[in-house]
Amino acid sequence: MTTDRDEPLALASHLVEETRSGGMPTPVVRAFFDEPTNTASYVVHDPATKAAAIIDSVLDFDAAAGRTHRESADAIIAYVRTEGLTVEWLLETHAHADHLSAAPYLQQHLGGKLAIGREIVTVQNVFGKIFNEGSEFQRDGSQFDKLFDDGDGFSIGSIRAVALHVPGHTPADLAYIIGDTVFTGDTLFMPDYGTARADFPGGDARELFRSIRRLMELPRETRTFLCHDYKAPGRDSYVWETTIGQQRTANVHVHEGVGEDEFVEMRTRRDATLSMPKLILPSIQINMRGGNLPEPEDNGTRYLKIPLDAL
Repeated sequence: MTTDRDEPLALASHLVEETRSGGMPTPVVRAFFDEPTNTASYVVHDPATKAAAIIDSVLDFDAAAGRTHRESADAIIAYVRTEGLTVEWLLETHAHADHLSAAPYLQQHLGGKLAIGREIVTVQNVFGKIFNEGSEFQRDGSQFDKLFDDGDGFSIGSIRAVALHVPGHTPADLAYIIGDTVFTGDTLFMPDYGTARADFPGGDARELFRSIRRLMELPRETRTFLCHDYKAPGRDSYVWETTIGQQRTANVHVHEGVGEDEFVEMRTRRDATLSMPKLILPSIQINMRGGNLPEPEDNGTRYLKIPLDAL
C-alpha cells in the first residue's frame, strides 16, 4: 500500500537515478565551512545554465560583542560572481539554532527566492510565544518568498529538485534532493558522528527516526551533504559529504538494524546531557524572520531579546 509520503520519495529517487544515468546535468557543489559554528553552507549550480542555489548560509556573529559581520557571506558572493552564476534560490533546511542566516544580505546582492518548509509557521508560533513577540510579528511564513510542502518540485536551471519534509530535529526541517544530491540539513551528521538532537521545542526523536529512515530509502549512491560537522572522536579533519549507502551501513546512531524504540531511547538519553547551543536565542529569533534583523529602535540601535529561564 502506498502512502502520501511514498510519491515524493519515489520522485526524489527518480531524480537521483536520472542524473546518474546522464539524463540530467550533474549538479556542481561548492561547500563553505564556517568553523566557529561548525556549519557547512553550499552553492549548488547547473553547469549547463549556470543557475544556482545557496543553501544554509551563515551571517557571522560575535555574541560577546553583539556584532554582526559578513565575511562568510562575502566569500559566497565572490564565488558566485567569479563563476558567473545566477542565483535562483536561497534555501533554508530549517530555522537554525546555531547560526544566523545571511539570506537577506545574499538576496540583496545576488537575488533569488528565499524558501523554507511550510512548517516554519509552527516554529514561529512556538518561539513567538517564547520571545513574547507582539501582533506585528507575522506567524504565517510571509517573511519567506516560498514555503515548500512535502514533495514540492522546483528547478535550478535544467536540474530538477524536490523538497522532502523530514521533521524531528525541528517541526520544519526539509531535505532538498537536487539531481543526484541530497542536502539533509541537521537531520543527519557524518556516519561516525550520528544524528541531530531532537529536544528543542517541537522536536521529536520518533519523528526524527522515521525521517532518517525515509532518507535512507534514496538510492545508495546519492551524494549526501550535511549542514554540520563536529569531528568525531579519533578524526582530525572536518568532513561534510557522504552517501546514503554509507549512512545505511555505518551511521553510529541509526544504521540498518537499529530499531525505532532503540533509537528513541538512545536519542532521549543523549539529548538530556547536551547544553543548549550557545547561539540558540539570537539564531532562532533572527531565523524565524527569514534572517531579517529586528527593526532599529528610536535610538537607531537594533536589539535582541534574551528570555530568562525559558528553555
